[in-house]
Amino acid sequence: MSQFLVKTGNATPLYFVEKSQLQEWLSGQDEFTTGWVQQLSKTKQKVLLIPSSQAELTKVVIITDDNNDLWLAGDLAMALPKGIYKVEGDSALESRVAFSFVMGAYQFSAYKSFDNLEAKLLIAEPSTYQQIKQQTDALFLARDLVNTPAADMMPQHLAEVMEELAQTYQADFSQLIGDELLEHNYPTIHLVGRASDNKPRLLDLTWGDESAPKLTLVGKGVCFDSGGLDLKPAAGMRNMKKDMGGAAHVIALAQMIMAAKLPVRLRVLVPAVENAVSKNAFRPGDVVKTRKGITVEIDNTDAEGRLILCDALAEAQSQKPDLIVDFATLTGACRVALGTELPGFFSTDKSVAAGIIDAGEANQDPVWQLPLFTQYKALFKSDIADMANCGSTPFGGAITAALYLKEFIEPEVTPWVHFDVMAWNVRPLPGRPVGGEALGLRAVFDYLNARYK
Repeated sequence: MSQFLVKTGNATPLYFVEKSQLQEWLSGQDEFTTGWVQQLSKTKQKVLLIPSSQAELTKVVIITDDNNDLWLAGDLAMALPKGIYKVEGDSALESRVAFSFVMGAYQFSAYKSFDNLEAKLLIAEPSTYQQIKQQTDALFLARDLVNTPAADMMPQHLAEVMEELAQTYQADFSQLIGDELLEHNYPTIHLVGRASDNKPRLLDLTWGDESAPKLTLVGKGVCFDSGGLDLKPAAGMRNMKKDMGGAAHVIALAQMIMAAKLPVRLRVLVPAVENAVSKNAFRPGDVVKTRKGITVEIDNTDAEGRLILCDALAEAQSQKPDLIVDFATLTGACRVALGTELPGFFSTDKSVAAGIIDAGEANQDPVWQLPLFTQYKALFKSDIADMANCGSTPFGGAITAALYLKEFIEPEVTPWVHFDVMAWNVRPLPGRPVGGEALGLRAVFDYLNARYK
C-alpha cells in the first residue's frame, strides 16, 4: 500500500467537481482552464488533464456525480500518468479519495505481471496517512489471502501468516495440528480435515493487556472445499479457494486492531482445514460429539464450515469474553437473500447490532442484519443425535446455519455477532476488482474502536 502514498513532494492538484457544480466551479477559473475543461467535458471524460501553455500538466479535474461517494477515486490510480498528486478540498474529501485511490491500485501480482502504477497521492497530515495505511494494508492482506490459490494457502500457510502477524505485533501464537486436536478435544475440526494430506489445525493468536476487555474473533478457515463425499459440482467448486475468506477477514481485522493499539485483550481463533475426499473422509450419517458435548449427526458433508466453527466458538466462549465476532463464507442462502456485495450478519445483542449498522452507514461499508428466528431451530432435528449439521429444508439456510452456531455460545454471558460473507467480488467496481474482498470489516472495526477507545 505504502508505495501509492507519499508524505512530501511537489504535487499536481486534483479538483473533484460534482457535475451539477461544474459551471459554478469554472466561473472561478482562468480562461485557459475553462476552455480546456469545456472542450474535454464534451467527450464525456471524467478525468480531465489540464496542461499549461507549455504542455506541462498543471491540474487534474475529476467530474463526479457525488463527492461524498467513498469510491469516487476508485479508478483514479490507473487513469493518472506518472506523478505525485494532492487533493484540493477538506480533510474528509482527502480521506475518501486516499482510501479509494489506494484500494483501486490493488493488483494481485503473485502469479502475473502487471504494468506498474506510477501515480502517487500526497497526504501531508500524519494521522490521515497513518489511518489510510493501516486500513488499506489490512484490506490488501485479506484480498491477497483469498486470492491465493488453495495449493499455496492450506492450513499450514495460514499458520505462517498468523505467526508472522504475531511476530510483527508482539502477540502470542500457538497451534494444534492433526491428532493433537483430538487430544485437546476439538473433534469436529479434526473430523472435517482428517481426509486431507494437509493436516487440520486450530490457530490461536492472543495480544494485548490481559486486564483489558476480552475480544475474541473466530474465522472459518476451509482452505478448499470439495464438498467432501457430498461432492460439489464443478461450477460450485471452481472458486472454493475463497472458503477460507472468514479466516482472511478476522486476520485482517486483527491486524487493524493491533496496528491501532485498541485497548483490548484480543484472541483470534482460526480452525483451518481442507474438506477433501479420501478413504477416511467423514460420511453422511456419521455422528460426532462436539467440544461442547453436543452430538451432531452429519446430514451433509458440504455443511462443514459450521462444524469447524462450533468447536472454535465453544473454546471462544470458555473464556467468557466481552464480545465474540465470527466471520465465515458460510451459506449460499445468504447470497441469494442479499446478493454478493452486501454482507449479512446475525447478533444476539440489539445494541451491538445497531452499533455495527450505524458504523457501516457512516463509513459506507454497509451491512444487513438477519433474524435469529428460533422457530427454525426445529429444522435441524435429528432422530439419533442432539441435532443435525444442517436443516431439513434449503429454505432459510442462512438462518438455520446461524442458529446451529448459536448453540455453542452463551448469549446471556457474551454478546455474539456472526457474519456470513461472500469474500469475493463477482464484478469490477471502482476500487473493487474481481476477486477476493473484505466485506463489513471497516464497519466492525469502527464499531470496536468506538466501543473500546
